[in-house]
Amino acid sequence: MTSRPEATFDFDTGDFATYLNQIIHQWSKTVVILVFILVPVFFVLDYFAVPQNLQSTFASYRFVCASVALGQYLALRSSKPSRLSYIHGYLVSLVVGSTIAIMTVYLGGFDSSYYAGLNLVIIGVNLLLPWGGIHSAINSAIVIMSYLVLNALTGQAFESKILVNNLFFLSSTATLAVIITYVRQKLVKQEFLLLVQLRKARDALWSEVELAKRMQTSLLPGTGKKMNGFEVVAKMAPAKEVGGDYYDIIEIDRDRAWVTVGDVSGHGFDSGLVMMMAQTSMLSVIHRAPDAQPSQVLEAVNKVIRENVSRLGSEHYMTVSVLRLEGSSMAVAGRHQDIILYRAALNRTEVIPTEGTWLGLSDDISNELPEREIELDQGDIVLLFTDGVTEAMNREGVLFGQARLEEALNEYADLPPRRLLDKIFEEVSHFQGEQMDDMTLVVIKKLVKESQTAVA
Repeated sequence: MTSRPEATFDFDTGDFATYLNQIIHQWSKTVVILVFILVPVFFVLDYFAVPQNLQSTFASYRFVCASVALGQYLALRSSKPSRLSYIHGYLVSLVVGSTIAIMTVYLGGFDSSYYAGLNLVIIGVNLLLPWGGIHSAINSAIVIMSYLVLNALTGQAFESKILVNNLFFLSSTATLAVIITYVRQKLVKQEFLLLVQLRKARDALWSEVELAKRMQTSLLPGTGKKMNGFEVVAKMAPAKEVGGDYYDIIEIDRDRAWVTVGDVSGHGFDSGLVMMMAQTSMLSVIHRAPDAQPSQVLEAVNKVIRENVSRLGSEHYMTVSVLRLEGSSMAVAGRHQDIILYRAALNRTEVIPTEGTWLGLSDDISNELPEREIELDQGDIVLLFTDGVTEAMNREGVLFGQARLEEALNEYADLPPRRLLDKIFEEVSHFQGEQMDDMTLVVIKKLVKESQTAVA
């Protein structure tokens, strides 16, 4: 396995050497920890295999070796990855290899079977550090040369066959280590290049997502208007990914105004695209026929959405409610979330279920768009919302729900519409753990006659 320092490395630089330095630095800590632990543990072998008069000497060697490893660990902890990080691998091989070589000197030189510990040093250091074939070869040579030089200097007699046998196994271990580390570094480099490509692809996709979200929100109207005896305020909080929430506030003249709210099924670019299609066609139909009934508007928009969704090869549909405000009445059509209505005179809320069908499911919906007309008195408030509000979930998996939304409207109904909207959003935001869907709220308040001034 390789350590992956994505959290601290900038893959945009594409600098493999710097990336490798970080891996070497990280895994050098593991190597010196293993030395600090295993070198003293192997004293158990000394206890059974070494003459008693040498055990205190061997114990002191192991103590020095472990102390050096501890010092290396502290140095690694306090330093940053660099080319110098490679030194720690060489130092481990030199110190531990020399220690084992000295022990073989005490136990008969080249004839001692204690040389086998050198194989563990070669394997342990080279296979844990992905530093490539050259470093692995040099490191193995340091271990083998320590063994040869320290024993040769003592001049002890030895059997040539035993030395040849020992060198054969040490050289074989070193050869395997070189081959494995060479292949391993190539794999690490391939992994690095894939991570660089993945990061670039992610950043490019993220930029596209951000662009799509900006396009989605830029097409929305202003967040508030006073018109035709009503004050309308709206707010949408987009989720992390592109969604399909939609609302519009369309003022025709001093007598007529339209408010729409809807939600396209699913998430992603397709949903956002369908939402923009719906908004464009809705706006076009209403401006072309401002006296049309809400059901007629929906029928025309459905044809556009149906055809375009078919071209996309998707199965998206759209829930939408269309409201026409005229005088003191509100004509409603379209199937979406329930409409919550606060009656100021009664100081209570009531729920108006929406009826009909969704857009984009069938070619002809003319017989499935019932309308209803609702009279509004001064001070009455209409609350429209998308399911991202009611389905906001807390950390325990409990939904915010429509009941809480009704209670919030009833509690804050005396506030100005903008403040009312903000308070409801605050409650939902404090309730949920993480926002998973777009959240949209639209508040329509029937103004008292004295304050009926047209303000953009």
